[in-house]
Amino acid sequence: MRSSPLPRMSRRGRVTIGVLIGVFVLFTLLGWGVNAWTDWLWFDEVRYTQVFTGVLATRLLLFLVIGLGMAVIIAGNLWLAHRLRPQLRPHSAEQATLERYRMLLSPRLGTWIALASAVIGLFAGLSAQSRWSQWLLFRNGGSFGVKDPEFGVDIGFYVFQLPFWRYLLGVGFTAVVLALLGALAVHYIFGGVRLQGVGDRMTNAARAHLSSLVAVFVLLKAIAYVLDQRAMLLEYNEGAKLYGAGYADINALLPAKEILAWIAVVVAVAIIVFSNAWMRNLVWPGIALALLGVSAVAIGGIYPWAVQTFEVKPSARDKEAPYIERSIKATRAAFGLNDTKSAGYAANNLVPPASLATDTSVVQNVRLLDPQLVSETYTQLQQVRGFYDFGSKLDIDRYAVGGKTSDYVVGVREVNYGELTDQQSNWINRHTVYTHGYGLVAAPANQVVCGGQPYFVSGFLGEKAQEACSSQAEQIPAQQPRIYYGERMESDDYAIVGQTGERNVEFDRPTSTGGEQYYTYTGEGGVEIGSFTRRLLYAIKEQESNFLLSEAVNDDSKLLYVRNPRDRVEKVAPFLTLDGDPYPAVVNGRVLWIVDGYTTAASYPYAERINLQAETTDELTGQGTFRLAREDVNYIRNSVKATVDAYDGTVKLYTFDDTDPVLKAWNKAFGGDLVLPKGDTPPELAEHFRYPADLFKVQRNLLTKFHVTDPGDFYSGQDFWQVPNVPDAPDSGQKQPPYYLFTQFPGQESPRFQLTAAVTPNGRQNLAALVSGSYVDGRPQLEVLELPDQTRISGPAQVHQQMTNNGDIRQQLNLLSSNQAQVQYGNLLSLPFADGMLYVEPVYVKSSNQDAYPLLQKVLLSYGDGGSYVVLANNLSDGIKQLVEQGKRAAGNPPPPSTDDKPPTTGGTAPPVLTGELAEAAGKVQSAITEVKAAQASGDFERYGRALKALDEAMSAFQQAQVAANPSPGPSASGSPSASPPASPSSSPTPNG
Repeated sequence: MRSSPLPRMSRRGRVTIGVLIGVFVLFTLLGWGVNAWTDWLWFDEVRYTQVFTGVLATRLLLFLVIGLGMAVIIAGNLWLAHRLRPQLRPHSAEQATLERYRMLLSPRLGTWIALASAVIGLFAGLSAQSRWSQWLLFRNGGSFGVKDPEFGVDIGFYVFQLPFWRYLLGVGFTAVVLALLGALAVHYIFGGVRLQGVGDRMTNAARAHLSSLVAVFVLLKAIAYVLDQRAMLLEYNEGAKLYGAGYADINALLPAKEILAWIAVVVAVAIIVFSNAWMRNLVWPGIALALLGVSAVAIGGIYPWAVQTFEVKPSARDKEAPYIERSIKATRAAFGLNDTKSAGYAANNLVPPASLATDTSVVQNVRLLDPQLVSETYTQLQQVRGFYDFGSKLDIDRYAVGGKTSDYVVGVREVNYGELTDQQSNWINRHTVYTHGYGLVAAPANQVVCGGQPYFVSGFLGEKAQEACSSQAEQIPAQQPRIYYGERMESDDYAIVGQTGERNVEFDRPTSTGGEQYYTYTGEGGVEIGSFTRRLLYAIKEQESNFLLSEAVNDDSKLLYVRNPRDRVEKVAPFLTLDGDPYPAVVNGRVLWIVDGYTTAASYPYAERINLQAETTDELTGQGTFRLAREDVNYIRNSVKATVDAYDGTVKLYTFDDTDPVLKAWNKAFGGDLVLPKGDTPPELAEHFRYPADLFKVQRNLLTKFHVTDPGDFYSGQDFWQVPNVPDAPDSGQKQPPYYLFTQFPGQESPRFQLTAAVTPNGRQNLAALVSGSYVDGRPQLEVLELPDQTRISGPAQVHQQMTNNGDIRQQLNLLSSNQAQVQYGNLLSLPFADGMLYVEPVYVKSSNQDAYPLLQKVLLSYGDGGSYVVLANNLSDGIKQLVEQGKRAAGNPPPPSTDDKPPTTGGTAPPVLTGELAEAAGKVQSAITEVKAAQASGDFERYGRALKALDEAMSAFQQAQVAANPSPGPSASGSPSASPPASPSSSPTPNG
């Protein structure tokens, strides 16, 4: 008696497995249903249900079409393979072994085929639904109005069509390969394909079936060669170190792809003919496939390599020049660099002019408050309660107060749920009492009071400010100052608001009498959860029974969630890449969060491809700014300005770049009215738009290379620039962040609110150019002030070193950092003024006491080449006066220039040769500096403290020896031509600082 191929499962076992599967499916569907339902309610709250339905419908469509299509192809080929099985099979040991599998499959073959096809279709559908964005662009994309330089095809084909075509081609390859493997398995099991026995190893029907699938695969390969010809314009050109097809690609690989496409067609026909109509064997089809493989290696690999090696490399500069030019033009177009205004700036004035003292466009607007450093100050002075917080970095905006526009450092007083005490952080308090923050706190960026504190002008908790160091009335009033939506909100920081009766339970703010004021939310935001069904729904979603049990949830309750403004915009517009630095603004009495949205693409022909996370990371990333995702793009536009109302959570999307084809495609995909027209932007809101930081970083980084437009010069790379490291920590490897300023640069008619950055020559530290981004008549404008080659003007790191290594200034800084205090340096600003360069760097001091905060104590200023005229003043006005006085003394006899190859000195002259005791003292200073650097690198605090003390003693000894060697009095420290000690390390006294 023949044994069963597999043991039969008991009825109880089948029931148990069925129940387990049912429970799993039930909970899976329940979780999916709850998430879908709550998402619908959220989108209905913000009035963007078209996004929810549009994305969901597209996902379902792709899931069903691709999944069913894959399943039908697999099932059809499996069924056909079984249908073509031979009725009589020769007896052999192989067939006897396969018989048990035939007995298992045959009774329920349809079920097995359906199950296998369904599983494959399920995975294919799940993969396809993630391509919803590609499909929507494929269906709704239009024309760019620009053609690629090789084929004359509109850029829209590459951005909108090509990605989805390549995906469909991949689906086709997968389907054919799986069908071929499945059909081969069925043919083998049912005798159509044999490995043993006499006669043919394959029946005619099996051979026809399998050879047809192979032919289809080869035809798909022919289509792939055709698409590869277009995709070549997106590949990396190793010869030119740029993206886009180069000389060897166009002249060797491109024709090779076309030849291979025709060979593939011929091979596909040969497989069909030789396998079925003529010889009816697999010898010649095998030869045809081998021919295709050899051709692919020889024509598509060896020949282009030979052209690249023997023709291009010996004269790459000339051969690649036309293609380098293509890449330069495409990159500048794709990243919005075409309209960049470049102008020369001689910077040949090295003496501080008298006009510094009377200037009203640059000097008066110099920003002294560093938004990163004064965040602690805001928190300590405006916190009032321990759970209030301003984040680790504040923002810069400009306001017109008293008829004068200037920039302000602004921050929102939010609830930091992580700072709630154990008593405060129970579920009731966390979600129903501490629901919101209060007030947008602002201070002029160029003004300090009360020993270095910001001068607060808004965001007061009472009707009037009580502090003597603040304005006595709100200068930037907000009619609704409560902050229910903010950057400090995490995904689980939901709030339940709305109360029955007249009793308020939400903590609002402390009162002037020492009590506390409470409040009940009256805004339109939030999802109503008064009904039992809604409470049950969100109890399941949040896995929290208090939604059902707590009396804090009542008939009038609303649930506020997704409260981070960036997350809120991302959910409403999932097709946008959002800037990492949202910022608040008071617009028509409302506190609004403004978020810059980018449309991006990764298939713009010949454009440079960059990684957004790598290009936008600098010192501030992760400290009050969000780190962007690792997204590779070669096209970007700041097409959308989004706002989120801090009180009711209303989200609005405004068109900013109305010429962007990608935004037009997305808007069309969601009904045409998802993004409001640019003309609907309120003028009061537009006044607070600023050049987005992440876009500026990308453009600045690209301009370091792509400001060179001559292909030959670009290939040599001699004129490339680089972004300097942080001036006060150049060895950290962190890039200097750009900074916002309300100032006027040469060539500008009036002061602008602009984002600015300095760049240096590649491999050197002197200043090469200043790059700025601003809005002119509502349009973005990039400007580059380019200094002459071989300029002697110092870059940011050099200037900081020269200023802090000045003998007298070093002494004062050491005094500031004594008595357990820490010196911190603010933004080093590089300002072009009067054909020269003015440098301003605020100096903060923070004591080591608990709850201490940085206070602005001094201002470092320099003019010219960075080291000739340097002062450390109590305030900006005094510093300007001292610089002007130095300029007057040096009038007609400016100090000689410094060079990059020599160490900075306090004068402008080369240091004299040191002899005797002076040389010995200088040697001790140099040894002490070496020990400080070693201790700093080791991270040993005790060793570092001893090294600093030894350095101070060595510096004092050197100065005494200097006085003994030069007994006659000289000019001020910043202009003294006397010998200087070796450069000492300049950073706050903390190891690895």
